[in-house]
Amino acid sequence: MKLPPKLVKSMDELVEEGWYSNRGDVMRDALREKIRQLKLTRLEAAIKEDIAWGLSQ
Repeated sequence: MKLPPKLVKSMDELVEEGWYSNRGDVMRDALREKIRQLKLTRLEAAIKEDIAWGLSQ
């Protein structure tokens, strides 16, 4: 995967500061967080839909 230099620099800074052991760990953590956010967004949308349905009855 090709990443913009600015993003690679940011990842390297996180590794150098000791937040992660390598770039792969940064990427895995970022992907896990994004997936968690998307699942939460889908759940919130489903709940809002259920509430709207219940209020319309």
